[in-house]
Amino acid sequence: MADVVIVGGGIIGLTIARALAKRGARDVVLIEKDQPGLEASWAAGGILGPQAEADQIDDFFRLGCASRDLFPSFADSLKEETGMDVELDKTGTLYLGFTAEDEHELRQRYEWQASEGLPVEWLSRGEARRLEPIISRKARCALRFPNDWQVENRRLAEALVRANEKLGVRLITECEVKALHCEDGRVTGVESSSGSISAPVVVLAAGAWTSLIQSTGTPLPKIDVEPVRGQMLCFETQPPISQHVLYSSWGYLVPRRDGRILAGSTTEFVGFDKDVTIDGVSEIRAMAMEIAPVLDDSPLVDSWSGLRPCAQDGLPVLGPHEEVEGLFYATAHYRNGILLAPITGELIADSVTGVPTSPLCAAFSPNRF
Repeated sequence: MADVVIVGGGIIGLTIARALAKRGARDVVLIEKDQPGLEASWAAGGILGPQAEADQIDDFFRLGCASRDLFPSFADSLKEETGMDVELDKTGTLYLGFTAEDEHELRQRYEWQASEGLPVEWLSRGEARRLEPIISRKARCALRFPNDWQVENRRLAEALVRANEKLGVRLITECEVKALHCEDGRVTGVESSSGSISAPVVVLAAGAWTSLIQSTGTPLPKIDVEPVRGQMLCFETQPPISQHVLYSSWGYLVPRRDGRILAGSTTEFVGFDKDVTIDGVSEIRAMAMEIAPVLDDSPLVDSWSGLRPCAQDGLPVLGPHEEVEGLFYATAHYRNGILLAPITGELIADSVTGVPTSPLCAAFSPNRF
């Protein structure tokens, strides 16, 4: 038995479990089909960049900015709890323009964000290359977003596991949840590959696998979450040759402190296939060389892919479902799971414990489907 069962041990599920435990929830169980943090959370680039790709202020933009702004305290508290530095890097992000069309789009993005008082800077090619000499001479201009950061997502997942263990959360690994038990319009627990667990509250944080979970008794609402493959490459540079996250309309480069540079990513609707493909590697490599031709001399040391969870409308699914009492969703974060982890943990923990939640939550409610 448990007070709360969380289905899914990625960064979203781990953050929710920690937030609940810190609020005093006594018996929180997290169930993960593999080991915690080894799916999309492990494959991600760790970019915390709500401004870089935004062309309007809407609820999703507000959610992303609110979550990004939580990261300094989130990282500091995790370090206090676990001793682990999750390598929150506040250097900022450069978004590069290579064509006249890119330059026009970036100028529009700059003007609306500047008019709203958001931190953003217009840079000429020379100014951008003075900040990051590895940038191609073919770049025409850049926007600098000083508050769009990055975090080492694999260290973040490891720190969250340690924090949950210290807080007394029960982590059940290599255990697949097959179904929810529902009776008379409320959830009563879960059925897993290791047996049943009774609980009055279940949080579905299973990412791309959310839609595979069925129900015994009361039918679950139809909420489709589809896996979207994203392939990544890793170059090694010693010593490190870049500090900013570097974007283009093709993709991005993420420099790590140890000299690795991550390059991504593809967007592929191929089901649960996590293969790295020749075409994917070629596409990402071409993007990386356009941004920073010097990488042609850097060894490609690793490649991988992950499955990002995407709902029908491309937006997160957050909060309680009105048709099944005790059932909460925290899924479909798509390309922004790392960014949205702190705010998701707070919103879901508030909702589960009966604290009035932010009006932001309404736009992402599962009841919209």
